[in-house]
Amino acid sequence: MAFTLASHILLVPFGVALPAITLLMHYRGLRKGDAVALLLARRWSAVMAVQFAIGIVTGTVLSFEFGLLWPGMMGRWGDVFGLGFGIEAWAFFLEAILIAIYLYGWRRLKPWTHFWLGLPLPLAALMGAFGIVAANAWMNTPRGFTLDASGRPRNVNVRQAVFTPMFGPEYWHFVVGVVLTAGYVVAGVYAVGLLRGRRDRYHRLGFTVPFTVAAILTPVQLVLGDSIARSVFHKQPVKFAATELVWKTDTHVPEYLFGRLHADGSVSGGIKIPQLDSILAGFRPSTEVTGLTSVPASDRPTVIQATIAHWAFDIMVTVGSLLVLLALWYGWCRLRRRELPRSPWFLRCAALAGAACLLTVECGWITTEVGRQPWIVYQNMRVSEAVTGTRAASLWTMFGIVVVVYVLAFGSFLTVLAKMSHRWRLADEGAPAGAGAGGLEGGIPYGPRRPLSTTASGDGGDE
Repeated sequence: MAFTLASHILLVPFGVALPAITLLMHYRGLRKGDAVALLLARRWSAVMAVQFAIGIVTGTVLSFEFGLLWPGMMGRWGDVFGLGFGIEAWAFFLEAILIAIYLYGWRRLKPWTHFWLGLPLPLAALMGAFGIVAANAWMNTPRGFTLDASGRPRNVNVRQAVFTPMFGPEYWHFVVGVVLTAGYVVAGVYAVGLLRGRRDRYHRLGFTVPFTVAAILTPVQLVLGDSIARSVFHKQPVKFAATELVWKTDTHVPEYLFGRLHADGSVSGGIKIPQLDSILAGFRPSTEVTGLTSVPASDRPTVIQATIAHWAFDIMVTVGSLLVLLALWYGWCRLRRRELPRSPWFLRCAALAGAACLLTVECGWITTEVGRQPWIVYQNMRVSEAVTGTRAASLWTMFGIVVVVYVLAFGSFLTVLAKMSHRWRLADEGAPAGAGAGGLEGGIPYGPRRPLSTTASGDGGDE
């Protein structure tokens, strides 16, 4: 399950956010009559469709695993837990239809009609994220049900089960996180091109629009990250203690940057900052922070699990802080000189920012899931009660099959992207259609009808 989630979540930022970034570029192209912007939007829509197809494979495997690997949970809590997945399923089918219409529209529809028909696509993607995050937030703060004498949920209240105390902080932190991740990843592709000397307007515009979106959202995400950490402090104090390596309940609690927790409660390695954890939790040093020993050992993460959650959280915060500095660097240059930063080091950092964001997405999931241990439904069901009783040999066989399927899926994804990129590069260099530049680039009722040459595009600005 960890392998499946860790693999699938790499596609989530593009499934949720790439439609919005594509439509933003599409709008710019129509509003300003910008042929380069329309070309970028059309190409990004093709990437979006390929990503969606691969996401179908990885997501389908994930949905089967819920029933196969966690029968105890699905058998008892399916009526409540499944509400979010029901929302996600509707969003998935709606998104599939809208993607098909949007791709079809490049060849068949009038310009603004095509754009307006594509506009619901980001909303469908956000609805899918709504369902998934609602399910996860319910696992963290389960609400909206009563238990009968046998411990099974009854009288399910849909509104309370969906809008749990952790839903709001999780949802907005997740949405902003995946949008800026997609922005940095897309911009990183064009940053590499700029580093290689491709200074044409196509690469500058392909970098500027998604990077600007990501840079604007980066400080917002830092604030939302602080907000969700404070929500965890109030709603899941033991998880907060695990992510901050707080052993005993106390005031004036120090903050540890990285480090390792030991069985006696001591922390080795890392950087200790006196009183900072209490200040971050309650804005004053006298804030009392609940420790891991406030509950029995069987009701809290192990020292290894706490250390894993702590490292994941600290990596997320460190990368987020560095991205804020990168966004400020970019903003300063744009406001002062109205152009991209000239330093190659900026482009190198921008090229790495996307990979760093994908790492934080992984770390966010690890923090959420590992920090909640040993509970799969917080304070209601343990992992040991939910997991399948299937023999280990069968599970290893299943795991091997899943690994093979995912390797083939991601290998196909990368191969298709590489071929598309090669074909587009030939088109931009003015290669004949027989060399692979035809097909998608021709027969469009609006936008550029012929390959763009870097000389024809000039060296004008991005605006």
